[in-house]
Amino acid sequence: MAPTSFELRLFCGTANRALGERISEVVGLPLGQANIRRFSDGELFAEIEENVRGKDVFVLQPTCSPSNENLMELLIIIDALRRASADRITAVIPYYGYARQDRKVAPRTPITSKLVADLISASGANRVLAMDLHAAQIQGFFNIPFDHLFATPIFLNYIKENKLDEDLVIVSPDAGGVERARAYAKRLDVGLAIIDKRRDNPNESEVMHVIGEVDGKRCIIVDDMVDTAGTLTNAVEALKEHGATEVYAVATHGVLSGPAVERLNQSSLEALLVSDSIPVGEKQNACSKIRVLSVAEILGEAIRRIHTGESVSSLFV
Repeated sequence: MAPTSFELRLFCGTANRALGERISEVVGLPLGQANIRRFSDGELFAEIEENVRGKDVFVLQPTCSPSNENLMELLIIIDALRRASADRITAVIPYYGYARQDRKVAPRTPITSKLVADLISASGANRVLAMDLHAAQIQGFFNIPFDHLFATPIFLNYIKENKLDEDLVIVSPDAGGVERARAYAKRLDVGLAIIDKRRDNPNESEVMHVIGEVDGKRCIIVDDMVDTAGTLTNAVEALKEHGATEVYAVATHGVLSGPAVERLNQSSLEALLVSDSIPVGEKQNACSKIRVLSVAEILGEAIRRIHTGESVSSLFV
């Protein structure tokens, strides 16, 4: 299919500059020039330092920690591009913050992921490209086109290349992640197990028992994110108690907040595979078990296809 008549431009916020540079190499374009700074009182300011009138602009910015700062920066950049007469603005959000607040779980509580969706749309974004949402229904919170990609291919390649698929069982850390774990098990043609857990307080979990056969097997726990690592490390110990020989974990987003690194270091986990959707450099240095794989190829190819009007459905794997 012929390219669109308007030129492609790629901008990157400050949240994950390294991923932005990798994507620019994949796309074959330098990152756009933008001056992002703060006033003395902490207010953010963004100035686009090149002509974007009539351009097809993609803005990369995960809304990871500090979530509020990075979200506001994304909104301000989009607003600046809209006022500079960009023809189309696509927000590329490798990690969608506030995704866990996708429904009311108690009276008088917000649905913050919907609020964030409204803010992104109101700022002037014409399209959103995100990866491994915590809840797939968040796509429905937007009234603009939304492309939901998965980091599954890069993790599957790593598993196969390192021969981790021998005597393997894929494990879902909870009932809500069964669909994700089943996708891995199906593509690797291996067994599936589920951890039954009960959560009493936020960021705290108690593993109850394992559903499935893991005795004498290598296990890979599959999840969309690892935050404080409480759920993950409890699951690792439960699997070990049920006879698992080795336990690995795969999580697209390495949030790794609070005591996560300490818990990983003290656990029986062999390795944790995460993507570079969130910068984890310092945490990787503090924990030798963390392996980082890049999603730049997937995001770069999606950006290219969206720009040229090609189908991106083959990337939804």
